[in-house]
Amino acid sequence: MIVLRSLCFSLGQVLATLVFAVLALFVAPFPFTVRYRVISQWARFNLWWLALTCNLRYRVEGAENIPARNGIIFCKHQSAWETLALQCIFPPQVWVLKRELLWIPFFGWGLALLEPIAIDRDSPRRALCQLLEQGAQRLAAGRWVVIFPEGTRVPPGEHRPFQSGGALLAARTGYPVVPVSHNAGEYWPRRSFLKYPGTIRVVIGPPIESAGRSAQEINREAEDWIRARMAEISAQERDQ
Repeated sequence: MIVLRSLCFSLGQVLATLVFAVLALFVAPFPFTVRYRVISQWARFNLWWLALTCNLRYRVEGAENIPARNGIIFCKHQSAWETLALQCIFPPQVWVLKRELLWIPFFGWGLALLEPIAIDRDSPRRALCQLLEQGAQRLAAGRWVVIFPEGTRVPPGEHRPFQSGGALLAARTGYPVVPVSHNAGEYWPRRSFLKYPGTIRVVIGPPIESAGRSAQEINREAEDWIRARMAEISAQERDQ
C-alpha cells in the first residue's frame, strides 16, 4: 500500500506541476507578491495531497517564535518535504538553491518567477558573492531568505558542519536568524520514492540576533540549537 500511495502522490504532483507552470506564465507580468501568492499554492496543494494519499501530515511547534520582522531561516535539510512546508509556515520567502534547478522544464519556470538566489555551486567564491549580494537585496525588499546551512540533504541521525554563507549574510545585514528543526527524513527519505504515514514534527526556535556578532558566533548558536532539538525529537519519537 505504501508503494501504491506513493505512486498516487507522485502522479498528482506531476500533474499539479504542469498546471501551475502554465498559471505561472499568466502571472509572470505581475509583482512578486501576486506571483508568490499564486505559485506557492503548488506547495499547499502538494502538502494536502500528501496527507490525502500517504496519510503524512505535520505539526508545528514554536510558531510564536516567528518574528514580525523578516529574517533568515536556517533549516535542517533532510528531504524535499521541507521545501514545501516552509512556504506554508513562514511569510513570503526566497530560497538559496543551485542554479541548475531553474533549468528543469515546467518546475524551473515557476521557480524562476519566485526570484530565488540561484548560486553557481561549481565556483564557491562566486556562490558566496551571489548569496551576500542577492540575499541583502531580498531582505531589504521585505522577504525572508531560506538557507539550508549544511548545504545538502543529510539523512536522519547525521550532521554536517554549517557552511559560513548564511551566517555571513546575517552578520553583514543584521537580520535575525530563525532556526528550524524537523524529522521529515524519517517519513520522506532523501532520494526515495516512498512516503511513509505519520506526523512530521517541525520545531521553530527563538530568533538569534545577529547585529554586532560575528558569523562564527551566529553559526555556532544556530548549529547548537538545531542539533539539540534534533536529538530531542529523535529521543521523543523513540519513546512513543
